[in-house]
Amino acid sequence: MKPNFSSFPLYIFFILFFSSFIYVPIEASNLIEETCKRCAQNDPNVKYGFCKTSLQAAPASQYASLEGLGSISIKLLGYNVTDTSYHIKHLLKNKKWDKYYLQRLNDCYELYSDAINTVKQAMNSYHDKRYDDANIQISAILDDSNTCEDGFKEGGNGKSSPLSKRNENSFELGATSLCILMNMKG
Repeated sequence: MKPNFSSFPLYIFFILFFSSFIYVPIEASNLIEETCKRCAQNDPNVKYGFCKTSLQAAPASQYASLEGLGSISIKLLGYNVTDTSYHIKHLLKNKKWDKYYLQRLNDCYELYSDAINTVKQAMNSYHDKRYDDANIQISAILDDSNTCEDGFKEGGNGKSSPLSKRNENSFELGATSLCILMNMKG
């Protein structure tokens, strides 16, 4: 005797079938929230909202483990330093800058160009589970963003950095990566 599925509403089948997939994103979303909350509580350089928004912006984060979030955070940092390097290169083509800005933009361009290679090394170290090396490499990128920003402040002439927000984002993404890295180490 064949079972009669016509009496079993099709929509209930779909609800039961697809509800089994809903648990993973909710769990991953909770992981992002818990990780960012822990990082914000333990590190004054990590802001909960920035951490959560940044990680959730990456589509793969919805299904990621803590190790996956670490990889995603380093990729986000890589995208940021690469974009900032290109942005600075574009700014340097503009002839409106005086000598003060040109020197600092050139310095920042060099720092961010180096940071592109450093973030690649950090990603390799992370994937090889050489977390201490990744920590040093990511810390260097944080130093680069601070050095860039501080360069505009020296001289006390009241001129502001055209890269403040980008430097801040690089620093926060790096701090988030470091915090996740610390959680990976246990």
